[in-house]
Amino acid sequence: MEKKKEPSPISVVWGWAEKYHSKFYGSVVLAVLGVAGTMAAYFSIAAMIRILLENGDFSQCLPWCGLLLSSYLVKSVGSAWSTSMSHTATYYTLRDIRKKMLAKLSRVPMGTILDTPSGQYKTTIVDRVEGMEPTLAHLIPEMTANLLVPVAIAVYIFALDWRMGFASLVTTVIGMAIMSQSGRTYAVRWEGAVAVGKRMANAIIEYVGGIQVVKAFSQSAGSYKKYSGAVEENAQYYVDWMHDNQKYMSTMQTWTPSVLITVLPVGLLLWSHGSLSASDFFTIIVLSMGFAGPFLAALSFVDELAIVGANVKEINGILDSPELNRPEGKTSLSDEKICLKQVSFSYGNQDEKVLKGVNLTINPGTVTALVGPSGSGKSTIAKLIAGFWDVTEGNITLGGKDIKEIPLDQLNQEIAYVSQDNYLFDRTIRDNIRMGKLNATDAEVEAVAKAAGCDGFIRKLDKGYDTICGEGGGHLSGGEKQRISIARAMLKNSKIVILDEATASIDPENEAMIQKAISALTKGKTLIVIAHRLGTITDADNIVVVQDGHIEAQGTHEQLKENCPLYSKMWNSYLGVRDVA
Repeated sequence: MEKKKEPSPISVVWGWAEKYHSKFYGSVVLAVLGVAGTMAAYFSIAAMIRILLENGDFSQCLPWCGLLLSSYLVKSVGSAWSTSMSHTATYYTLRDIRKKMLAKLSRVPMGTILDTPSGQYKTTIVDRVEGMEPTLAHLIPEMTANLLVPVAIAVYIFALDWRMGFASLVTTVIGMAIMSQSGRTYAVRWEGAVAVGKRMANAIIEYVGGIQVVKAFSQSAGSYKKYSGAVEENAQYYVDWMHDNQKYMSTMQTWTPSVLITVLPVGLLLWSHGSLSASDFFTIIVLSMGFAGPFLAALSFVDELAIVGANVKEINGILDSPELNRPEGKTSLSDEKICLKQVSFSYGNQDEKVLKGVNLTINPGTVTALVGPSGSGKSTIAKLIAGFWDVTEGNITLGGKDIKEIPLDQLNQEIAYVSQDNYLFDRTIRDNIRMGKLNATDAEVEAVAKAAGCDGFIRKLDKGYDTICGEGGGHLSGGEKQRISIARAMLKNSKIVILDEATASIDPENEAMIQKAISALTKGKTLIVIAHRLGTITDADNIVVVQDGHIEAQGTHEQLKENCPLYSKMWNSYLGVRDVA
């Protein structure tokens, strides 16, 4: 079976710009008009030289002077209008690509997003998409137009004298041969540049995110090996590339404009032998001087062809990501009963299963606690219930329906997920809480803030509910961020609440307030708790002990103390830590 041919990067980009093809076509036409003005200027000068050499009557040059001025006007207007039109279409296209990527991420498994460094998404969505601007705004209209000038000039020179035509092309052919040598490795080089740039971006984001630790332990940027190593690698890569490429670029840029090196001696030889008139000779000299500029401008876009390939590959890495296949609309659920049947799960393409044959039933209105050693799989169970990934084997049902048959929006509305590191956006506190219900009134926002125990500290802030949280909630303490996150979840009013170690890293003073807020959040709800402190879940209806990806035991606190050695050991360890504290 013949392998399907992959579309070229340019055809992919052109497909993304489909809505704006008419604008791009218009920009090409206008760019060609601008080029026509440039060509007319050269031909006007050539015509005046011919007149002055043949009869010396300057009056015959006046119409050509008028054409020369008009041609420059046409060139200026055409180029400016073309640039404006192509850039307008380009930025609308870039906007659409970014919106398409963000829409795609909303359908990608949440686990996949969490497993991908945020710097990588930033680099692709911001930098790689922006890297398409030269291709769309300049390459399409300007490369097309700039190639027409040398072609038209070459045709005219060949029409005057075919020998001079070949002479005018010698340096161009040499320049193209040198360019082809340089271009052989450009695509590979650029992909390498993208890779080292991505590593540097991720290292910078990690370094800035951990700057408090770096300062606390007197680590300078130079001694932070991962960060400084990534910066050094990026710089060295470009230095090496420049050194390898410079000999080609310098030679090409020296030879290609040097048309007179061949045109002048050949022309003088033909003129001295009487086989080339003086007027044709000087006309060809003038025209050949206008040959190299547009040609070099067109060649400068060749690099963009390699760059666009790497950019398209990165962008398609997001656009082609596997999706959670879910139906649209809404489906009916009998209740909030959750059942896991023979659930196994492995991350990505890994063979090792982190969950193995898990069976679990969570009845509506009950409190279920998941406990176990670090890495046992308890968070994975919670995230599978929330729809972060699809199970590898088995199935999970909610209200009698496989969660794969429940539309994503509906599943997200049914379940509220609160972790210890909930993200707050760089917007007002009011806006962050309102994300739980976008059409909520100010009164509703403030009501859940009171229930979550954060109305008091919010009103003490200078701008109250209109205080900007900062990126990631950076302007607030950990306890304040957590209570705002709980208020947001309360406003969402989901029937099922998952708490993923929501108080694990909170100090005792804040923990009491957050526990009170959690009680308000979960009243009358189905609650799934991933417990860090066992003392907080002793009253749970069912405690599930997870070990090495399977359920070791389940039951009440008293039952497990008697019948599960692992739970008994964990409980005794908890009591020991608590007594020491």
